[in-house]
Amino acid sequence: MNSSDDLGKLLLRVTLGVLILLHGVAKVMSGPGFVLSATASAGLPSVIGYLVYVGEVLAPVLLILGVWSRVAGLIVAGNMVFAIFLVHMKQLWSINSTGGWALELQGMFLMAGLVVVLIGAGRFSIGGRGGRWN
Repeated sequence: MNSSDDLGKLLLRVTLGVLILLHGVAKVMSGPGFVLSATASAGLPSVIGYLVYVGEVLAPVLLILGVWSRVAGLIVAGNMVFAIFLVHMKQLWSINSTGGWALELQGMFLMAGLVVVLIGAGRFSIGGRGGRWN
């Protein structure tokens, strides 16, 4: 593996981490009300809504640092699946006004999380290449 592969992994991890973390920070600042009501209205215990903080705060920080990156990528992907099913199902087959998929952002976050699961963190990470979960 060469340095450009590791640089690509760094860019993917940090970009995904920062962009998801911004959503998490917004939820921390506004409180969990929206997420708790979305989980409750889906028939789930509302306490499950607090897991959004794991998916949008903790996992992105792990991605940015490169610690347990594969686990963090899986958590982000799972978080996006829940977001799609709890909030965005009506848009699943929709096209937006510019011709793109209405859920392209959510889809990109979901797939980027899965890519991190598959390729790992790379050399430019705190966990390094050799860690089982990195």
